Amino acid sequence: MNYCVIIPARYQSSRLPGKPLVNISGLPMIVRTYQQCVKACPPEKVYVATDDDRIRETCESNGIKVIMTSSKCLTGTDRVSECAQHINADVYINVQGDEPLFNPKDLEVLISSVTKYPGEILNGYCEINEEELFRNRSIPKVVFRPDGRLLYMSRSPIPSNKLHGFEKAWRQVCAYAFPREALKDFSSSLVKTPLEKIEDIEILRFLELGWEVRMLELSSDSVAVDNPEDINRVEAVLNSRGI
Repeated sequence: MNYCVIIPARYQSSRLPGKPLVNISGLPMIVRTYQQCVKACPPEKVYVATDDDRIRETCESNGIKVIMTSSKCLTGTDRVSECAQHINADVYINVQGDEPLFNPKDLEVLISSVTKYPGEILNGYCEINEEELFRNRSIPKVVFRPDGRLLYMSRSPIPSNKLHGFEKAWRQVCAYAFPREALKDFSSSLVKTPLEKIEDIEILRFLELGWEVRMLELSSDSVAVDNPEDINRVEAVLNSRGI
């Protein structure tokens, strides 16, 4: 299966402006994310997709291939869809640019699953073991069928019992695999779909458009950088690893 890996990187972030270029233990975050990806696949298959010249310059100075995309992209997945107009592949794997601790083995799982589930949209998840993460509104929580197909995703604490307690839950790992046709359908919507807009979770657009999404269990190593305090969490992990 012919695939490529796209890392969307947007400079304008409401919670953390300039997020892809934030310094994390001496390296820009987008560079750290890229370095994790090329541990699992050839560098020539990995691209950063951005609309910002500062990100482009940083990537190019570190030997990273860049595709310039529109500043009007609604989401990172729309940005990946735009890349599909320039790169000929069967499947486009999306790793978020704010994942400096992304586990390369998770990318290997996605790559191998592309052949196992041809033509399907794939997304990662892992178990939540701390109630603090369950209550965290920045983290999308996942509920799915026994066969792994996504039922719903929310920033609210789900699933929960009648007392709104935490029993067992899972969170999204922001790594995806999209067939070309799914991306084409996704980007044909010029506005966010209703649930996507409410939750601010772009994978919901696929559900609202009638696509199935298969969830794959990945590691819990992922720590998305959404807020300034997340930088300290990531650097603490890197320090514990001696990096």
